[in-house]
Amino acid sequence: MVRSHERGQYVGGAEGAPPPPPPGGYRGAVRVAAPASAAPGPDAAPRRPSVLGWSVLGAAIAFAFVLLIMWAAGATAAIYGVVTLALQLALVVAVVAALVNARARTLGAIALAVALVVNVGTIGAASALRPGAAQQAGSDPEDDHWAAYPGIKGQTEEEILERASLEEVQATAEDAMAAIRERLTEEFGFAWVPGAEADIRAERNGYGGESMLVSFSSDTWSTVEPVRDHALKLAAMAAIEEVLYEFGFYALTPLNDPSTGFDPDYLVRFYGSDDPRTQTDWEWYTDDWPGPMRFYANVTDLTHDADGSRRAAREAVVAGTDEPVEGLRIGFLVPEVLSESDRDEFATRMDEYPY
Repeated sequence: MVRSHERGQYVGGAEGAPPPPPPGGYRGAVRVAAPASAAPGPDAAPRRPSVLGWSVLGAAIAFAFVLLIMWAAGATAAIYGVVTLALQLALVVAVVAALVNARARTLGAIALAVALVVNVGTIGAASALRPGAAQQAGSDPEDDHWAAYPGIKGQTEEEILERASLEEVQATAEDAMAAIRERLTEEFGFAWVPGAEADIRAERNGYGGESMLVSFSSDTWSTVEPVRDHALKLAAMAAIEEVLYEFGFYALTPLNDPSTGFDPDYLVRFYGSDDPRTQTDWEWYTDDWPGPMRFYANVTDLTHDADGSRRAAREAVVAGTDEPVEGLRIGFLVPEVLSESDRDEFATRMDEYPY
């Protein structure tokens, strides 16, 4: 019943609500003032970028503008000049200084972006790739004149015109190799297969340009079967020498033989050994001096290729052709010859050059 008594003393105007305080409030009650919120101070002034930041950004933009002008003018040499490179280095130092400064960092980052896009490297490369850049950079009329020289430096017009023509050496090479193949087939029973095809390339004139003369490499021919017997190799070379003698060539010289005076290390490097009996490659040579024709007879015999390196190298050479890896090969190399069809033009153009 105590609980009923306690509840009853709080009954007021509303069931269950505490009675209102007496008029004037309870004696001794103290009102606690709400804490006053801190008054906002005056707005802090925003940080202004430093003079360093603006200076670096302005320098980066100005330098980029100068480089673009140089590029438009095709001044590749000036772009890579000492002064330009020094200015680029100074700009890099200034950008780094701006990046480590808190107030200049934002503008320094913008300057860095400009410098990364437009700099000596990027603009120089773009200028070098422009059509005609090579002619614009340091072009000299005298050098250009001699770059178009139709002959070859150190050779007179007369000796070039007296030399066998391209068409003549092509015919000689074809006839000589046909005679060699016929002789070796008849004497040793060799069968033949064509190897590398004939090729003609322009010769350099010695003044930085191309001559009207060309270098001719004949078709090569190879035996189908390997030639491994030492005596057979020597006999085949002797027969080739006899055939070439009829075409005005000198005796064959065995470049792979120690008797030629080559250093033994040289022979090992290029022919596999300094002993012809254990070599993987033979190379015999002759020419028709003072004519331009050079003849080569090569034999590849991999019997003594212990580690297989010579075979791998040879397979890479003959890849894509019908030429066997091993066998006897013959071919001509004829440098610095003039085509019959170019003789008149050659003589006319040579009149422009004193000798």
